Amino acid sequence: MTQLSEAVARYHKILESNSYKDLAWAEALSQRMKESGLFVSARPVCPVLRPHFLSHRQYASLAKYSELLLSSIGRVKQIALSTPALQARMELLPAEKMLASIDPGYSHHSVTSLLESCVDNGSVRFMDYVADGPLGIAYGEILSNLFLETAPVKEFKKRYGLTKMAGSKSLLHAILKSYKEFGGRKTPNLAIVELRQPFQTIESAEYQLLADAFGKLGYPAQVVNLDQIEYRNGILRRGDYTIDLVYRCVKVQDFLIRYDLTHPLVRAYKDRAICMVNSFRAELAQKKAIFDLLTDEDITQSFPAAERRVIRDSIPWTRVVNDATTIYQDRQVDLVEFIQKNRKTLVLLPNDENSDHHEFRGWETDEAGWDRALKTALRVPYVVQEKTEPAVSTFPLYQWGSVEMRPLRVDVHPHTFLGKAQGCSSWLSAVDPGRFSTLSGIAPTFVIEGK
Repeated sequence: MTQLSEAVARYHKILESNSYKDLAWAEALSQRMKESGLFVSARPVCPVLRPHFLSHRQYASLAKYSELLLSSIGRVKQIALSTPALQARMELLPAEKMLASIDPGYSHHSVTSLLESCVDNGSVRFMDYVADGPLGIAYGEILSNLFLETAPVKEFKKRYGLTKMAGSKSLLHAILKSYKEFGGRKTPNLAIVELRQPFQTIESAEYQLLADAFGKLGYPAQVVNLDQIEYRNGILRRGDYTIDLVYRCVKVQDFLIRYDLTHPLVRAYKDRAICMVNSFRAELAQKKAIFDLLTDEDITQSFPAAERRVIRDSIPWTRVVNDATTIYQDRQVDLVEFIQKNRKTLVLLPNDENSDHHEFRGWETDEAGWDRALKTALRVPYVVQEKTEPAVSTFPLYQWGSVEMRPLRVDVHPHTFLGKAQGCSSWLSAVDPGRFSTLSGIAPTFVIEGK
């Protein structure tokens, strides 16, 4: 039994002891989450009673690999900016290309970003990259503080040391450093810009928590909907609130569905009237096709050896779906034929996350359904990707006043600021995605060490 599995067993044993069979402490935790803004649509953002633990070695590997991968993503972005063929391969829209061509006024392509990863024992596998206002920072920070105050965690800490993850302060530092490089000299008014839906969402709730955290750190911040801003006389504003610094939490494609390039945010950005983090340029890597470019050795052959090793070991083989030949494990294959014959180890993913098209998991699809999915993928932008086995761990699930032990899928999201990994959050979901389930949420994440 590893140190990590021993720690999990120890925590569960504490919960099963007579001292904690009375779940008043769990109900008190739930009430504190509600008071702290961690309930959305009458449901807690954290449905479990145990934090997610990473060993020191796991977190060190995750941080190292994340930084190397981000460096590679930055190189690919730089190449793509001056290579129309790669932009076409990523299926960029003309408006996306135009927005990406605007110099944001600072050097980092992505000031802040999130990587979706699977951490299982000593291995790390990356599944996705998120550059539009990554989530989990504020929720994770508050959840960690609340769990540290609970009696079971205090009992657990007598045997194990727990290290919290970096939170909103590190995010704000990265944003302000970019603002300074942009040329900002005063204390900026900050706007967390979102695209509000007709109903309140988890994203909106966390953005308000971030705004509150920034305010407590001495920097005024408001959550602003795109419909609320105007640009006149060189000033972007929401009512009487003038905006100097924008933290963008809107995907470019979502923006382009609703607005055109004359929107006040775009005009202020082009005029350098505001500093915007992340810039529109960050979205170059938002496409699933970025993993196609990263796993193409013709593009990455000049990258540093450490970066190529992380790409080889930590990214699933990915290709944009088209009628062409490609390389798989050092041999040339007909891509369409390969997809047809290897259904059980492949997944078809829309190139754009916000697409109306669906994900198709070959191992959950029969042959006829897979053929239909492939026809769809040949008509609209899709990628094919090798299956990544999920990491699964057992958690005490708290619902309706009782506790049930449940295996849950754990996706770990390292948060990076200015290319450096500083903490992570953990997203839990049902193990069987094919079965309808609303069970999902964030667990506080700690690095664990024995005393």
